[in-house]
Amino acid sequence: MGLCQSQQDYLQLVDTLNRHAHRYYVLDDPEIADAEYDQLYQTLLKTEEKHPHWITDISPSQRVADQPSDAFKQVQHKTPMLSLNNVFNETDMGAFYQRLVKRLEQADMHTDTIRFSAEPKFDGLALSLTYEHGRLVQGATRGDGQIGEDITHNVRTIASIPLQLLGDDIPDTLEIRGEVVMPKDGFERYNKSAEQRGDKTFANPRNAAAGSLRQLDPRITAQRPLEFYAYGIGLSNMTDHFDNHSQILNWLKSLAIPVHDSVTTLAGLSECVDYYQQLQTKRADLNIDIDGAVFKVDNLNLQNTLGFITKAPRWAIAYKFPAEEATTIIENIDVQVGRTGSITPVARLKPVTVGGVTVTNATLHNEDEIKRKDVRIGDTVFVRRAGDVIPEVVKVVKQKRPAGSQAFVMPTQCPVCGSDLYKPQDEAVWRCPAGLACDAQKKESIKHFASRKAMDIDGLGDKLVDQLIDAGLIDSAADLYHLTESQISGLERMGQKSAQNLLKAIKDSQQTTLPRFIYALGIREVGEATALTLANELKTIEAIEASSREELQQLPDIGPVVAQKIWAYFNNDANQQTIQALLDSGIRWPVIEQQDADNLPLKDVTIVLTGKLSQLTRSEAKQGLQKLGAQVTGSVSKNTDYVVAGTDAGSKLAKAESLSVEVVDEDWLMQQLSQQ
Repeated sequence: MGLCQSQQDYLQLVDTLNRHAHRYYVLDDPEIADAEYDQLYQTLLKTEEKHPHWITDISPSQRVADQPSDAFKQVQHKTPMLSLNNVFNETDMGAFYQRLVKRLEQADMHTDTIRFSAEPKFDGLALSLTYEHGRLVQGATRGDGQIGEDITHNVRTIASIPLQLLGDDIPDTLEIRGEVVMPKDGFERYNKSAEQRGDKTFANPRNAAAGSLRQLDPRITAQRPLEFYAYGIGLSNMTDHFDNHSQILNWLKSLAIPVHDSVTTLAGLSECVDYYQQLQTKRADLNIDIDGAVFKVDNLNLQNTLGFITKAPRWAIAYKFPAEEATTIIENIDVQVGRTGSITPVARLKPVTVGGVTVTNATLHNEDEIKRKDVRIGDTVFVRRAGDVIPEVVKVVKQKRPAGSQAFVMPTQCPVCGSDLYKPQDEAVWRCPAGLACDAQKKESIKHFASRKAMDIDGLGDKLVDQLIDAGLIDSAADLYHLTESQISGLERMGQKSAQNLLKAIKDSQQTTLPRFIYALGIREVGEATALTLANELKTIEAIEASSREELQQLPDIGPVVAQKIWAYFNNDANQQTIQALLDSGIRWPVIEQQDADNLPLKDVTIVLTGKLSQLTRSEAKQGLQKLGAQVTGSVSKNTDYVVAGTDAGSKLAKAESLSVEVVDEDWLMQQLSQQ
């Protein structure tokens, strides 16, 4: 990360950063990834530190954010909406902590360990909510930190934002600050629906949230699945009532203001680093996009002592994750054959680091997606990688497209077996019809069968499956159970000990459960949840095979499409032979006891789980409650019977209290589960 060598270079960098910031914040149409912007911005800061006489008042370092759109009435913030300084590694986080310690020592405010309020750094749109006498009177964007956009009519359409605060201790005027986000599942539903209508789709949930709030017609915003999470307050006469920032957040929850479940308090640097690492680990599982963690000194008196610098508080920092988006060049486009014969185009990329991992391939999903995004060989593209999700091409930077590029044309034959491809009328993907006669589909089906959530055959990785099939040692999943030590040990990188370990893992997999076995079969549209439903409702593989499409549709969460796929699979002679071969190979599972559903103790009871449980995981609690007949849902409504609240319960607890839903603790939960 260098410095600008001349004042002219510096001024050009200022202009470049302002242009990119305008495209990102105002137009919602960025040309570079966040990581590239961050690198340019760090160069700017280092240059200004060395050459302070060069600093211009139009530098991004001299203001909080960009100018608001002039499509809405402007709002003057009573107190500025400042941004946060960023750190990108543990060393810089440690330096931030040491600066706090040193400044507090200089102010004769000694503290053995600094306590922090910690929260996810949401990737959405900052929002200011003003309440007068408990009623929502204004919603405004951050804008440039001093002046924002009045989007009150749009804000009122967001269901999670109360129009009237709850509770008795409500000040005459209260400004609440937080972030508006679009959940990942809602984003996917919206884009799918927009594509079907022929409307514009969004590149990511952040752009979707920003675009939704900037609609001039609030009826359009009302159709978008937006959520709000508070992270603090602005103008208020209530700050003297609290000692800590975390107390303010808890108070906001009592007023029915949403605060994310991941918000917590921590002691010292090591707990902050642990929180960051844990948050990064579960990032992909969260239903909202986050790009880091935010740490704020919890004690308000210490905050006042530490104060502010030009554009940010000294007492807070954003510890950002490695960038999940980057720009690179598509060097080629190939197609891959999936387990069910789906033909997926894949972009071969010039290597680029995304999320701390070097990425060379990215999915293009299907032919329609390539046409919609107009992806071509030679294009400069945004690539996104979230957690362990396969990287995907998000957007083409058409300004950088090379001259003479040609639109990509899908092949007409399977690249593995040569079969003519076909495209079902109700699907977006092309398919190879050869089934297990196609080596690619055969390999993928066995890899799925052996995967952790299926038969969980430890040590049977993708490369080993490829070797076994290419050597002619197996032709189906059932053949795995007839392998010998000499056959396996003769393969590349497989000695006697490795062969023995693999045979033991294969033998261990013979004792499984019916849901795992159903999932391992690889039936189209049947994931873990549907496999569990089939097992719990029908009890035996024979009963599933004998079920009609109409009977399958009567099962929970199984519609006509899924029912058709299940029925077709079990009424196929080749599939029936496969199942029988697997059973003949020794696969067994415990008998699922028949129960009288009408006599289950929690039949027709709807329960929501929130917060952390100490004696079992949320997944274990959910499965246990379902066995007792309960419906376990993810959101609180007037139809909810109980909310089980563990520690650090968040917005669901507040909503339950606002709706007078009965709230119970973990002891109640364990008492119910003891009935099994």
